[in-house]
Amino acid sequence: MNVGTTCPPPTDGMLTTVAWDLGTGETTYALEGAIFVTGSAIQWLRDGINIIDHASQTGPLAESVPNTGGVVVVPAFTGLGSPWWDPYARGAILGITRGTTSAHIARAVVESIAYQTRDVVDAMTNAAGVSVTDMRVDGGAAVMDILLQLQANQLGVNVLRPRELETTAMGAAYLAGLAEGVWSSLQSVTDAWQLDQQFSPSLFGTESNDYELWKRAVGRSLQWSRD
Repeated sequence: MNVGTTCPPPTDGMLTTVAWDLGTGETTYALEGAIFVTGSAIQWLRDGINIIDHASQTGPLAESVPNTGGVVVVPAFTGLGSPWWDPYARGAILGITRGTTSAHIARAVVESIAYQTRDVVDAMTNAAGVSVTDMRVDGGAAVMDILLQLQANQLGVNVLRPRELETTAMGAAYLAGLAEGVWSSLQSVTDAWQLDQQFSPSLFGTESNDYELWKRAVGRSLQWSRD
């Protein structure tokens, strides 16, 4: 989250980082939330428990069921990052019944990405006192419509997917272009961004309950491996 040109004080659960410095003598700062496991949880579905053969199957499999059937996956495979910062947390699958299928587990993994992002966004907005008006996404997982719709529902804001998903590489290219005069200003870089699809909140009354269930599951996973 861009917090302007004044370095914010240390904030529990968040990292303070430099967003950019264009050599003008003015540095722009940001609050950063580190989530350890998101897309790699999809790899775990494929390589760890062989639920899918290809990452591209995750979205359709998750969409094949209307909900998780009460299953919650906490992908704390290497502990939990922001805002928990618990290296002793461990992964958990809770709520399994005889009716649980691979589709329910896949959907629970997809939902865990949305919930972890909400954890971080809520912590950022509370720390900065700034509300989020929309969220722009990128990366491989952003191809999943179901994930972005879940994210919009959880945050209550529009989620915007760009045509170019490799935003990190594009950001480096934009900075180089600014230095070499390819783009004349930050506004010209902003204008180069192109929307692929917008996902708007569509609440059906269950998202808040689902998030509370997520927080209960996180509570079970915290400090799990501490002696």
